[in-house]
Amino acid sequence: MSDQHLHAALLDQPPLTAARFAAIERRVAEVMGTTADVIVMQGEALLPLEGAWRSATRPGTTALNVITGPYGQTFGGWLRDCGAEVVDIEVPYDTAASAERIAAALAEHPDTGLVSLVHAEAATGNTNPIAEIGEVVREHGALLMLDAVASVAAEPLLTDAWGVDVCVIGAQKAMGGPAGVSAVSVSERAWERIHANPRAPRRSYLSLLDWKERWIDSGRAALPHAPAQLEMLALEASIDRIEATGGLDAAITRHRAAAAATRAGTLALHDGATPRAERLRPYVTDARDAAPVATTLRAPDSFDARELVAAANAGSGTLPLVAGGGALAKEMIRVNHYGPDASVEVVERSLTALALALRAAGHDADPDGARAAAREAWATVTG
Repeated sequence: MSDQHLHAALLDQPPLTAARFAAIERRVAEVMGTTADVIVMQGEALLPLEGAWRSATRPGTTALNVITGPYGQTFGGWLRDCGAEVVDIEVPYDTAASAERIAAALAEHPDTGLVSLVHAEAATGNTNPIAEIGEVVREHGALLMLDAVASVAAEPLLTDAWGVDVCVIGAQKAMGGPAGVSAVSVSERAWERIHANPRAPRRSYLSLLDWKERWIDSGRAALPHAPAQLEMLALEASIDRIEATGGLDAAITRHRAAAAATRAGTLALHDGATPRAERLRPYVTDARDAAPVATTLRAPDSFDARELVAAANAGSGTLPLVAGGGALAKEMIRVNHYGPDASVEVVERSLTALALALRAAGHDADPDGARAAAREAWATVTG
């Protein structure tokens, strides 16, 4: 495509109508498994996350904040900033939260009005059992607020069936879409809580109530502001591609297979003579706690994960390999097998690159065995 035609395709789009915007929202609601109000917001997922958390929280609210990675820490900051009494439930990053622990915390803090957590933490590679957690939160009567940015389209997301009151997604991971647009679903219970909060953002880019009054309650007849047109079209295209490649169930299967293949291949990299501390090994210890969207690996103790990733990426083309963030940068490697990268070919290339980097540093690693184990695990999941 010539530059002139590319410019025309990007810039000379007809205006996005309110009807088209609403139609995209309906398709997003289907992906989220909800009949609740869904608002597609014009920014990265931190926009609806912060807007929702601030909208539902008022001074005196008791909030359980489950921390299984860095986003849980961020949510706790917002909740405290809004005047909530926050009870942090910190879970080791190499495991997952449990419904039993949430139930115990709710019994200890019976005035809890809000439970905040992340479904899947791409940053740490774990995923939480929301179906079971949702049941105990529902029995208690608290709102359940969920960050499903990394889990949507990588694993089941049943917003209504699980009793999730506020659910936020982004399209940039497993949906294979743009980062500049996101969505939030809001239950009737959550709207009641937000309406009753005098400190909920108003006349603000963070405001859910502005969208409710100016868009939803008006019948979605007129957009409250100019839409982010290219991002909306890219969001629609990401749903089109999911449907064209077998639908949501097939996308979930691909992500599960990619996670299983990466884990199996990693475990096959080293023979029994390699000391455990010098192996590249899964960071999340139990496979059932591992997120399908990305697999995190613990670097051998004698390595800096950043240097191993740099060596693996050098000359290997584009691979979804990154070092962990923040305090995890020296010890964690993340294989981001999501969206178009949820394929056995990408997993095999990633494992091969890591194996060759280990070999170059004088460590034993078996790329052939890793690839064979990855293919076998992929075939087991996909049938």
